[in-house]
Amino acid sequence: MSSAVVSTSAALGRPFVFDAKAVPEVSLPSETSEGRPPQRVRPDLSADLAAADPRLARVTPASRLDIRPAPEMVSSGILAIDSLTGGLPRGCLTEICGPASSGRTSLLLAALAAATRRGEFCTVVDASDALDPDSAVAAGVELDRLLWVRCGESSQRECSPRRHRATETNSLKNQIQSRSENQTEHRLEQVLRATDLLLESGGFGLIVLDLGDLPQQAARRIPLTTWFRFRRAVENKPTILLAIEQHPIAGSCSSLLLQLGDPSAADPDNIGPTHAQLLTGLDITAELIRSRLDRKPARSVMFETKTAWAG
Repeated sequence: MSSAVVSTSAALGRPFVFDAKAVPEVSLPSETSEGRPPQRVRPDLSADLAAADPRLARVTPASRLDIRPAPEMVSSGILAIDSLTGGLPRGCLTEICGPASSGRTSLLLAALAAATRRGEFCTVVDASDALDPDSAVAAGVELDRLLWVRCGESSQRECSPRRHRATETNSLKNQIQSRSENQTEHRLEQVLRATDLLLESGGFGLIVLDLGDLPQQAARRIPLTTWFRFRRAVENKPTILLAIEQHPIAGSCSSLLLQLGDPSAADPDNIGPTHAQLLTGLDITAELIRSRLDRKPARSVMFETKTAWAG
């Protein structure tokens, strides 16, 4: 009687002995047209291992794992964005990137208005006190369902610097720069702490991290482990986590990445509006950079934003 010894990590170092004759070998028919040799296939030994040790019966093979269901998609409030991405995914992190005047605020207010119309409670973690309540109301946001977390105001009262002599000008500039960096770090710490508490508490349909007005160097200081923690915290929850930024900073932790921009900004002949013109709106281009929900190639759409007085 011949035997074979099989050791597994789940067996804690104890070998199992099987009779080699009890395991038949099945040969596939050879394919003479291609000249391939016959292949031998050995049946799956998972049943035999489970019978030898009941603890192995609780191990699910990778081939039998359930496929993760696709997240629920809800409207972003802008039809062009919905046609591009299918909406905003629940239980995922979505990044909206773009420079100033690229439509970030318009998309933010549209998403808040759509969520509050659905009867959901929303929150905006504002790193720079950039949210304008009047503009939010004009966009259709129900303020009774909105929590505004303001992180831009310093908790410490600072005195204005007095006049110094010319020889102390450089020292004063260094002090002001250092104070500004400390305020930015303090705001960023408040943003991350508030986001952790909001994700842990639950009950919000939309949580927005508005980092659009933070210096890019400060935003890139957020470690990737923080974004991974946010992604894990929002999984399996009916919450949309939306990050507004100048450039992508969450890496592979975001399930959806949109890049916004003004197409006229790339035109060298465009000198912009003059003082005699009234701004009534902007044409914005939205490009789908990454989507873990849809493996179609990158594509873009265009939508228009209007000012409140333009109707």
